[in-house]
Amino acid sequence: MIAASAVPNSVDATLDLLLKHGYLAERALATVTFLSLKMGRPLFLEGEAGVGKTEIAKVLSVALGRKLIRLQCYEGLDVSSAVYEWNSAAQMIAIRMAEATGETDRERLSHDVFAEQYLIKRPLLQALEPDAAGAPVLLIDELDRADEAFEAFLLEILSDFQVTIPEFGTVKAPKPPIVIVTSNRTREIHDALKRRCLYHWVDYPSAEREIAIVKSRVSGISARLSEQVVAFVQAVREEDLFKPPGVAETLDWATALRELDAKTLTPQVVGDSLGALLKYQDDISRMQGEALTKTLETALAGKSR
Repeated sequence: MIAASAVPNSVDATLDLLLKHGYLAERALATVTFLSLKMGRPLFLEGEAGVGKTEIAKVLSVALGRKLIRLQCYEGLDVSSAVYEWNSAAQMIAIRMAEATGETDRERLSHDVFAEQYLIKRPLLQALEPDAAGAPVLLIDELDRADEAFEAFLLEILSDFQVTIPEFGTVKAPKPPIVIVTSNRTREIHDALKRRCLYHWVDYPSAEREIAIVKSRVSGISARLSEQVVAFVQAVREEDLFKPPGVAETLDWATALRELDAKTLTPQVVGDSLGALLKYQDDISRMQGEALTKTLETALAGKSR
């Protein structure tokens, strides 16, 4: 594991670091990642689901030897789930015990029950704590799934790497965490939050890079089948589907084909295994029969040229 302080000192070093840990990044993504690390700015990654936005946070955590703290966003996410809440049961016990011993100083009692020992730290507050291994990697995943109001909770953290707890005070990170924010763009994120971040759109990879990803992540698959898989996936992405397959689905499908001991793509093999590539029934139905055969023929013909 690389020492926590060994952040890459150039774009090329960042490319090499990511590649060493199995992430084949394009240069533009490596550049913005390098700048995020050097400038101490959050990195906002936007793109379709399954293109590798979340994976880069995991890779940085391993590559830099930092703890990964993940906040998975969802509708209804609030401060008590994301930042902190008080252990009210333990506070009540402390109050009852104080009353039993004759404690009557309300101001002192109020101070005592809002001490750190009663504070339940959620992911965002955990990310501000000191760590011997270095500031952690904080992944705020799929922010677009959270309510718009939740973004306001993030502004202080992303600006000053601190959070204010009314009963306790302000908690500030001794060293800013490495922050990765992702969005699948199911809704627009407000400009106020984007201004606090460096931005990059993570697109589907080129055929050459996707082939390289498959070969590096799916062991035991032949070069021929890897090329056919990627050619078909790239052709499928051109179809009018509800959810085109991302790189994650490409890897799932390649792995499934390996387990099926497939040597080459045929309409039968593709049709039988489409559930590993497409995750909506309407999309699977659309890619059956003549549509599947035509797409496969087009993909393989294009690959052979």
